Amino acid sequence: MGPSLGIDEADLRERLERLTLEEKVGLLTGAGFWTLRPIEKIGLRPVVMSDGPSGVRGTAWDEREPSLLFPSPTSLAATWDTGLAERTGRLNGAQARDKGVHVQLAPTINLHRTPMGGRHFENYSEDPLLTAQIGAAFVTGVQSAGVAATVKHFVGNDSETDRMSYDARVDDATLAALYLRPFEETVKAGAWAVMAAYNQVNGATMTENKPLLTGLLKETWGFDGVVVSDWTAIRSTEESANAGMDLEMPGLPQSPWGVRLAAAVRDGKVAEELIDDKVLRILRLAARVGALDGVPAPAPASTPDDARDQLREFAARACVLLANDGVLPLDAPRKVALLGPNAVRFSAQGGGSAHVSPVHVVTPYEGLRRVLGDGTEIDVHPGVFPHERLAELPVGMTADPETGEPGIRLDYLDDGGALLHSENRRAAHYVFFGSLPERTKRIIARATVTAAEAGVHTFSVAGVGSYDLQIGDHAETVALSLAGGDLVEGLMRPPEHRVEIELAAGQRVTVEVAHTLAHGLFGGSFTIGHHAPHLPEDEEFAAAVAAAREADVAVVVVGTNDGVESEGFDRSTLALPGRQDELVSAVAAANPRTVVVVNAGAPVLMPWRDEVAAVLWVWLPGQEGGDALADVLIGAAEPGGRLPTTFPASEDNILSPHPVDGVLAYIEGTAIGYRHYDSADVAYPFGHGLGYTTWEYESVSASGRTAEVTVRNTGDRLGREVVQCYVADGSRRDVADGSRPVGLAGFAVVDAGPGERTTVRVPLDERLSAPCRLRVGRSITDLRLEVDSL
Repeated sequence: MGPSLGIDEADLRERLERLTLEEKVGLLTGAGFWTLRPIEKIGLRPVVMSDGPSGVRGTAWDEREPSLLFPSPTSLAATWDTGLAERTGRLNGAQARDKGVHVQLAPTINLHRTPMGGRHFENYSEDPLLTAQIGAAFVTGVQSAGVAATVKHFVGNDSETDRMSYDARVDDATLAALYLRPFEETVKAGAWAVMAAYNQVNGATMTENKPLLTGLLKETWGFDGVVVSDWTAIRSTEESANAGMDLEMPGLPQSPWGVRLAAAVRDGKVAEELIDDKVLRILRLAARVGALDGVPAPAPASTPDDARDQLREFAARACVLLANDGVLPLDAPRKVALLGPNAVRFSAQGGGSAHVSPVHVVTPYEGLRRVLGDGTEIDVHPGVFPHERLAELPVGMTADPETGEPGIRLDYLDDGGALLHSENRRAAHYVFFGSLPERTKRIIARATVTAAEAGVHTFSVAGVGSYDLQIGDHAETVALSLAGGDLVEGLMRPPEHRVEIELAAGQRVTVEVAHTLAHGLFGGSFTIGHHAPHLPEDEEFAAAVAAAREADVAVVVVGTNDGVESEGFDRSTLALPGRQDELVSAVAAANPRTVVVVNAGAPVLMPWRDEVAAVLWVWLPGQEGGDALADVLIGAAEPGGRLPTTFPASEDNILSPHPVDGVLAYIEGTAIGYRHYDSADVAYPFGHGLGYTTWEYESVSASGRTAEVTVRNTGDRLGREVVQCYVADGSRRDVADGSRPVGLAGFAVVDAGPGERTTVRVPLDERLSAPCRLRVGRSITDLRLEVDSL
């Protein structure tokens, strides 16, 4: 699979033959949280793994080791551009090489079965073809840098509720047509690793699912890479080994493999030949990524100087213009009211293992100020406060009590109170995934905080466990617990305790949080939060509306955050948090030139969508999102994105992500996404997006597996179009009354100047059966041409 990089299979086997059983079995369990064991005598160096789908975090969740923060994967799919997906993969691979990472745990290629899914933002699309082609291109890009891509989570991990144990009951036809398809296509594209999921499929835990792991993945599809577990997903010895798992992660003292697996081999419960096959796969992976002596290393790759420009381009290309009465692009406004909670707390990424720490995140204000210049007045008001937890304590307010430099002092103590390590941190959010000094029992974070303004300052600690909190003269001990059992939920939406303190401008106060660790896998996490003095919400709401009334244009940035969209839990509603809907309607009533920017990774309800002048969807756009948003608002960049998932109009007919009695029944069969909704249930259809120009579809022809479509840009500016081909035949279920097609058959991106006519070749799905009728157009509900194919 993929480039051979000069791999000699006989050489791999000769190295294998030099290993004892214990050494072989030792290779099959991680050496720690992120690394595999080296064996010097066979030239095997450590292989390093890293999350993830939104960028390469590295082996530490730490602001001192920053990473490029890419736009969320759904936004990548919104470009419908496989070339851009491959570029994104190449840039990920280059960053991985810079960080010494050999295996990137991405892409996530489960489907958008329901918009309620917590990791919706981390997956590409509701459509298997679009997911497969974007995923395959990303894999190709990553691996071109000599870094292994890991397609995940195989398979049926389309929800987060009870994800460790639920049983996805899916009929074989649906499994093959929808959920397995992206995995098959990315394996065919050469993926070097596949991650097995936590959940069960049709009664068998995926790490013990021999028909899928061995029968389908390895034997039928010919996968020769490594099947790695999701972290702690292997819970048995011979069952998982015999099923086809190759690598258990992470390495833990209580591993069900290790010595137990060696014993199972000696007892005849697991064949040593099977162990040999697993070891050969590990060695093959090491050879591919340059971690095996004597094998030609991959060509050098490093993060290019224009990485930030590329991220800005990626984010802009993904923006979807859902509605526009002509207010966009903005034309040199004199005064802009920049409103909404996400204008102040911009959501650049979702939560969970996809999280990375960027050097910076460009805010909407920063982006607009750069493109509009000093001649435009920008009045900023959040309007409402929907976030459940406070933002991190800004480092600019802090001083290290030991050195006086900006930041927070972290002390690590053992069980007896002895200091093990002390360090300066430039953030107030801490995650200790395998990164604590040995024997750490207690962590103390302390800083001197200087109030920038007078009034009531709100401080908080958020986390799970016991905390001793001191803010000035206020001291207390709090115990915070989580109702659910998912550790990642405790990381992304932990319980929070707040303290209000009256401070004068310039007043200094000591802030100290001491956390006693409980025994556990991940070592713990906590956040010190802060909210500066502010108006009560009703007064803030009124101030925002007043600002809108006085402005030439109101830009309202609403959306979600990583406490709403995250690994570890599913959503309970599609409604925007708090009073955001109320704010949009009030602003629209005050100013007819109201542009709503939705900053979210998954669909939300938009009851005000017919009240506003424009709706622009910017997804979770990564670190350069504010600049990309500004580029699109003023027309410096085309909003070239199209929806990779259907946006429902209500919650009345959406599929549930929540198992019942441990079973998640896929009773809908293949009827997910656009196959599922009636037209009355849809706010914006699959494939929708307007752009800043108009298009005429002039002709279509089809021959074999290719359609040729001629389009003309009938507007007055350069534009980008996504030509979409759909199929409707008797073998697939029609949507609603059968007037709409039932499956995406192909797509292609085309650029054309004003008045320019161009013909684009659209590769068609190799699974199409003959004969079929193709319908071609701008979205699944805006189809303008038809042709018989095959």
